[in-house]
Amino acid sequence: MRCVERSWWCEYAWLPEGPVAGVRVQVGHDGVIARVEGGALRHDDDSILAGLVLPGLANVHSHAFHRALRGRTHAEGGTFWTWRERMYALASRLDPDTYYDLAAAVYSEMALSGITCVGEFHYLHHGPGGARYGDLNAMSEALREAARFAGIRLTLLDTVYLSAGIGVPLEGVQRRFDDGDAEGWANRVCSMQDDETTRVGAALHSVRAVPADQLEDIVDAVTMDGGERRPLHVHLSEQAAENAACLASYGVTPTRLLADHGVLGPSTTAVHATHLTAQDIDLLGATRTTACICPTTERDLADGIGPARALADAGSPLALGTDQHALLDMLEEARALEMHERLSSGIRGRFELPELIRAMTTSGHAALGWPEAGRIAVGAPADLVCIRLDSVRTAGALPEQAVLAATASDVDTVVCDGRVIVADRYHQTAGDVAKLLTSAVSRCWRN
Repeated sequence: MRCVERSWWCEYAWLPEGPVAGVRVQVGHDGVIARVEGGALRHDDDSILAGLVLPGLANVHSHAFHRALRGRTHAEGGTFWTWRERMYALASRLDPDTYYDLAAAVYSEMALSGITCVGEFHYLHHGPGGARYGDLNAMSEALREAARFAGIRLTLLDTVYLSAGIGVPLEGVQRRFDDGDAEGWANRVCSMQDDETTRVGAALHSVRAVPADQLEDIVDAVTMDGGERRPLHVHLSEQAAENAACLASYGVTPTRLLADHGVLGPSTTAVHATHLTAQDIDLLGATRTTACICPTTERDLADGIGPARALADAGSPLALGTDQHALLDMLEEARALEMHERLSSGIRGRFELPELIRAMTTSGHAALGWPEAGRIAVGAPADLVCIRLDSVRTAGALPEQAVLAATASDVDTVVCDGRVIVADRYHQTAGDVAKLLTSAVSRCWRN
């Protein structure tokens, strides 16, 4: 993405040291912040951002196609497993064209909510019955193009999914996820390259879906020359049933299994991390493995409240994701991180506001392989998210506490890499995002 050189004057901006009034941000032709001045006077040619300006938000865990399930899975209650059957029914209907349409609408909705970078946990690789498309990565490329349309950055977390459960072969729609083994997965993924707006990472779906004897091959595949790893994500202990199956098959918890095979580490992100032992928490913290909490999904599916505070105290950076997009609102995910802790502990203020901001910004971008992003500072990408302080939700709130009152509806302007992608709550490319979503979701269920 390239932009014209310009400057913004922010009524308030959240800088690395906290909220500051009267911040002037100058951006170069390369979309990178060239200068930041706090307590600055507005220049005549500055664009004004009235409200609280945050760095761009990072949605660390997304399944874009799950957005078509919103408002369609609540009949007769059900469980995570009955919800999964509805999800599989949707997965069976998608092809590269419908996937692009849906993802373009979903990523545009993300842009409206202030998200400038998304981690797409992608396992819908092949055609019906596992048939290969002419381009083996046609579904992945649909996601790349969708993110480009929406104007946001993408980390494609191409996912290894080899079994339906420990020792259980894939069947039905699950065959669309299968590359045969870790080598087959690596051979397919190696043909995809990073570009200006996309970075290619990897994911292990879970210890249920990847046999233990394949784990080290996957770690080797994401390790680059010099020993640095690409981002590697994994669903971890989302369900108690996963823990029970792992203990029965391997004699250890999922966290210990991953640790024993070299999966954990600073480039790894454990998604959900809900049902952990004290030893699991210590392992994740000691290895500096990021924990990505997805509060709105975890409560929607009745998964439980994970030990977020304990993980942070142990040394795990925290990040946030919208997962199945029951809501698409990073402010709500951050607020829920604190509120769920209040419910489980009976104590307010379990997370300080700067911790919530970091989870939405710097920690999230680092987990997605964009460590230069997520801050309003010289040298960072010019990602700015302006939250109105005069809406019916935020009126009267202190600027430094507005994130506990605002919702995605209060995001007014979004700048990504120095380009305005949302202005006055209107997406500059997608236009009417609700109309786009309605059309895309209807098409998914019509096929």
